[in-house]
Amino acid sequence: MAKLVAIHPQNPQQRLVAQVVEVLKSGGVIVYPTDSGYALGTTLGNKNGLEKIRQIRSLSKRHDFTLMMQDLSHIGEYAKLDNNAFRLLKKIVPGAYTFILEGTRDVPKRLLHEKKKTIGVRVSEHGVVQALLEELGEPLMSVSLILKGHEFYDIDDVRDAVDNKVDLIIDDGYCPPEPTTVINLSTSSIEIIRRGAGDTSLLE
Repeated sequence: MAKLVAIHPQNPQQRLVAQVVEVLKSGGVIVYPTDSGYALGTTLGNKNGLEKIRQIRSLSKRHDFTLMMQDLSHIGEYAKLDNNAFRLLKKIVPGAYTFILEGTRDVPKRLLHEKKKTIGVRVSEHGVVQALLEELGEPLMSVSLILKGHEFYDIDDVRDAVDNKVDLIIDDGYCPPEPTTVINLSTSSIEIIRRGAGDTSLLE
């Protein structure tokens, strides 16, 4: 049974944030809230955690994982950005966007798309996410919590589905899923793969 921790979304309690980060650094997999619903997360170097998430989500090696980052300044360490891509990100980050970019050598190969060598990158405005990343000191490997036959709107939905499959769940109450807008920046042109919560008017 997963440990349940209630963290305030606007004013995250530092003591509780530190507890979550301790679980992550000990090899744990967590469920945490974002501004587009609940997500699964673990540290970049946690190979076992990655495999656990693959099993929970039934993901193939062709799935693009997402690096949840605290701000724009860290993206260049993990993803290749040309000038046009950097200007675009600077204009619309943070927000409900996931960017598909070519990964750098600092990204573990197991996180990259098997053929394209791409990685998803995201900067969330959610207060809990920002507090976690500041305490952790590195990006969080993340995927949305999506399971066939389940809808995740509040913490009871989450516990019913994955309480015995993860190590810790952050209770943020009502956190309805609202998919991010997915933008492919791994080629010379901007491609909107999925229109979601992020406003695309700035791209058109």
